[in-house]
Amino acid sequence: MKTILTLVLIFSATMVLQAQNTIEVSISGFTNDKGKAMIGLYNSENDFLENEYKYATPAILNKQSKVSFTGIPDGVYAISVFHDEDDDNEFDMFMGFIPREDYGNSNNVPPRFGPPEWSDAKFEVRGGEIKTIEIKIL
Repeated sequence: MKTILTLVLIFSATMVLQAQNTIEVSISGFTNDKGKAMIGLYNSENDFLENEYKYATPAILNKQSKVSFTGIPDGVYAISVFHDEDDDNEFDMFMGFIPREDYGNSNNVPPRFGPPEWSDAKFEVRGGEIKTIEIKIL
């Protein structure tokens, strides 16, 4: 019984001591306060821009928006955001490849021909860190 109790305590301590991080995202440069910000947090290259690990849809106020992702395990992540100005929950494109809505990414990846690369947008969080990401909408 004593052995079982010891193992339960060790397991519980391991769970409590595992670092949980916070990612605070501040977005600026919206052209207006219409619609909402669509923010995706991604935790793998394979899912980048396809399947969010977590997401948020905060309002835009004074052409800015903020959100905090809490309880994030240690790891590598990337963020993508777009201004859903027409509130249809979709990133609108002209002819399938020209963005109609403003967007941005972690590390403020500059626009190129096509979407940003994971390698350019990724960042790491570790050890109970509070990471602040500032994104300028393009």
